[in-house]
Amino acid sequence: MRPLFRLSLLALLGCLAPLFAADGFKATPDHSPQPGVPTGKLVQMPALQSKLYPGTTRDWWVYVPAGYQPDGSAALMVFQDGRNYHNPTGNFRVPIVFENLIARGEMPVTVAVMVNPGNDPTRPANPAKKAGTTFSNRGLEYDSLGDRYVRMLLEEILPEVEKRYPVSKDPALRAISGSSSGGIAAFTAAWERPDQFGKVHSTVGSYVNLRGGDAYPALIRKTERKPLRVYLEDVSGDLDNPYGNWPIANQQMHAALRYMGYDVHFDYAEGYSHGSAHGGSVFPAALRWLWRKETTKPTIVTQGDLGGDMTLHRLLIEGEGWKPVVENIGFGDALATDDAGNFYFCDMRGTAPGLYKIALDGTKTKLSDEVVSGLKFGPDGRFYACQGAKKRLVAITPATGAVEVIATDVQPNDLVVTASGHLYFTHTAKKEIGHVVLATKTLRAAAGGIANPNGITLSPDQGTLAVSEHRGGAVWTFRINADGSLDAGAPTMAMRRPIDPKGEFKSQQPPPYLAGASGDGMTTDEQGRFYVTTALGIQVFDPTGRLCGVLAKARAGVGEVSCVLSGPGRGYLYVGAGTTIYRRKVQATGVALAGVATKP
Repeated sequence: MRPLFRLSLLALLGCLAPLFAADGFKATPDHSPQPGVPTGKLVQMPALQSKLYPGTTRDWWVYVPAGYQPDGSAALMVFQDGRNYHNPTGNFRVPIVFENLIARGEMPVTVAVMVNPGNDPTRPANPAKKAGTTFSNRGLEYDSLGDRYVRMLLEEILPEVEKRYPVSKDPALRAISGSSSGGIAAFTAAWERPDQFGKVHSTVGSYVNLRGGDAYPALIRKTERKPLRVYLEDVSGDLDNPYGNWPIANQQMHAALRYMGYDVHFDYAEGYSHGSAHGGSVFPAALRWLWRKETTKPTIVTQGDLGGDMTLHRLLIEGEGWKPVVENIGFGDALATDDAGNFYFCDMRGTAPGLYKIALDGTKTKLSDEVVSGLKFGPDGRFYACQGAKKRLVAITPATGAVEVIATDVQPNDLVVTASGHLYFTHTAKKEIGHVVLATKTLRAAAGGIANPNGITLSPDQGTLAVSEHRGGAVWTFRINADGSLDAGAPTMAMRRPIDPKGEFKSQQPPPYLAGASGDGMTTDEQGRFYVTTALGIQVFDPTGRLCGVLAKARAGVGEVSCVLSGPGRGYLYVGAGTTIYRRKVQATGVALAGVATKP
């Protein structure tokens, strides 16, 4: 369903917009109790002492509608700035509106959880504010990116709700709402945990640079679409100040969500000012749209794409997601391919560790008992592999399992081999790239100064070497010279990194740093795109080093290590994720081995 703008007749008559704005909140029949509609109950919960936001206390309420059954079937909707939403004379009036819409079947039986931001009772507020008030943690909690706030909801608030009022675990039956900074907090919660919240209701959302929220439109356009339904509302008279322009920011959000094919609706009105007058007026209509049973087909708006842009739309295939191909192993790593598309991996910790081949017909064969962390075919048709535990590099003959030691006294992590017989490996502990000339087994350091180098791959023409940082935030590229030496090293690709991982920022003000990107395994396709597994998922870069986008993790919460394009036509992207290896069909072809004669 294509999102539409809501424009009032007065808004269309631009000269009358100021008069309309002055009218303020417009109550509908749904904002008032109606005869014969059963009422629920509003319960004030004990004040919460937060562990994720130490020293803060928050008030919160639960509204339980009539008809609620404690069997886990009820829907859930969480509201930020909770006091504003349960007020029976306010602009939202959640209990009353819920009762009317539930009675008519326009939304499911839904438990509302209304949460105030935290405050620190031991700290006085700004002296300019009302006497007797305490320090509010609202700005940090609501405007910050990252998952700490949603973790507070999931780990501290909702478990208390579940003790009394069990609700559905289905994200399609779980919504989250907020206004202003509460609006961006709601979006961030669902963005970080779409497995928990499938619906977002945001009014006059602060998608500006209060704490980095202005980045969202760009992030949305370069992140694989998440299973979210998003309602946005804003007004032309919203804020315009040093942090940004709220109406433009919301329009940018809407445009980005449309571009990626989200189920999104934008209510926009002329006039008004920053507040809940318009958002409250259209609140019942917003809930009807948000909770509608219609299933929409994604409509992707890409007419503005340039011909050379390697967007996610030109890589991903609609309806093609991650599917498991190898399950119940100990730990899958060292993913590799041959030119025919046969797939190889190492089970490093299973009951039968070693190297395995998955043929195109699905047949699984064990090739060797050797455990390796990096694996590539060389120009002689043998595997070349890293064995960090044994401090060596080896070559393995696939047909016989025979092992030849190539180098010792090293702790290699991952490697590549060129058609001309040069082997490069990441020496993570030493923060350098090692180089072996296979003809002579000559070993030397080729480059250093990289923040824990990990993944490594070659450009399709084998003229460029790319290496991912595990502790830093870059993928480095180097020119490969005819003699195998490297030069022109530079951090040409900036990986996106997690924000506030695991809520580790304990102070009220986060320190000025981000976690490492956890760059790991890498691969390349024939068009020159570079793929790297990271803490956020597989990040894809074009040949110039620009980020094409981030692919969703194959399994939420599970780290990904190695990746490769293999399978039929080398057109499937494989990734190792713990005890399972997944793959998905993509619009790309893995690089052939540049004349390497593989003998699988």
